[in-house]
Amino acid sequence: MKYEENILKYLVDTYRKSKKDSGDNKTNRRTQVKPEKLYKKYNANEGDFEEISRLNQAVNDLTEKGFTYSTTETFGTQIQSIYLVDEKIRDVEKYLSDKYGYVTKDMQIEQLQLLVERYKNASPICEKESALLLKCIANRKIPKNYEQLNDVFKAISFIENNQTNLYIREVSMKVYGDSKFFEDVTMQQVCALLRKYSDRPIGENELIDEILVDYHIYKEPQKLCIKGNVVITISGKDVDISGFSEGIEIMASDLGKVQSLKICASKFMTIENRTSFLRYKDDDTVTLYLGGYANRYQREFLKMIHGTNPDTNYMHFGDIDAGGFWIHHNLCEITGIDFAMFCMSSDELKNKEYESCLHGLTENDIARLKELKEMDLYAYTVNYMLENNVKLEQEIISLNLMNRNLIV
Repeated sequence: MKYEENILKYLVDTYRKSKKDSGDNKTNRRTQVKPEKLYKKYNANEGDFEEISRLNQAVNDLTEKGFTYSTTETFGTQIQSIYLVDEKIRDVEKYLSDKYGYVTKDMQIEQLQLLVERYKNASPICEKESALLLKCIANRKIPKNYEQLNDVFKAISFIENNQTNLYIREVSMKVYGDSKFFEDVTMQQVCALLRKYSDRPIGENELIDEILVDYHIYKEPQKLCIKGNVVITISGKDVDISGFSEGIEIMASDLGKVQSLKICASKFMTIENRTSFLRYKDDDTVTLYLGGYANRYQREFLKMIHGTNPDTNYMHFGDIDAGGFWIHHNLCEITGIDFAMFCMSSDELKNKEYESCLHGLTENDIARLKELKEMDLYAYTVNYMLENNVKLEQEIISLNLMNRNLIV
């Protein structure tokens, strides 16, 4: 065991994380480490004598070098605590760096400064994160994800400037030269930053990486699923899809070829979950599978549909929970279309047919619902949910609606 290295690294890291490092300390507490931190059986009866001797020898050697000093038991030889000679902090760091390749705090700060210079103008998020890093540097604070920062900035700068449709592994190859590095190492941190600055919190049943779609990056080809009495004009040809009982899928890459969609029904409805999209059928309603928050292609598709069919009644059918209402709110905001809510009221929550399928609210649910209740559109239903601790997924509603033949 490298007791010398472990002792010095522990003491140096403790010193650099303390207020001594910035000179803000009001009391001069000694920087110390207990021997049992280094060998947990140091004071135990079953402790290995040879191991204890090696630790004691390492402490003696470091004391001779002038790096540490220690205290022992009043009536014994066991070490009570090992202390750093604070005045030797830079000498200790140099010793660690030269002998063990240790990266000192000053080195880390220098690397952070280089990182800021490299990425401060690379993209909008890089610029904002660089400003935060400058504050860390000024306060001699090292971010917890320090070792991944360069790789994170590298991906962010590429993604924000990307205008080409790419798959995730293609992005990984372009950024890192490794097809799996992005997914395995940095994707979670990168997506968290993308959401942070785009004000897109993760919705229920939504994956953090789904935001990559907004930047033309996909796990698989994007498809637009539509069903009902519709005539699509694509590449100058009219295609009637009403004969496809389960609807059709349009590849996002073909969206530019679509000139118009004629809705031959009085209603158009977006549906949050796939099972409900597959289950729900109504000759007078055209449906589109949403799958959560509307992505860029769905947004443009919906705007085109509304532009061609302004007099159609637009509705949205989703879960009766915080996520479902936020998806509806986002849908109306980003499309400019006033979607009415379908079967998303307290009536469904009160319905005895659905009683066995009700779920209680989580702490996260409650926090998000409290924000929603400030909006008049959701206030009544949300207050009922909060008062009765209930929420409901839409799949049981779509199943019951079709089983009861309420939709003809």
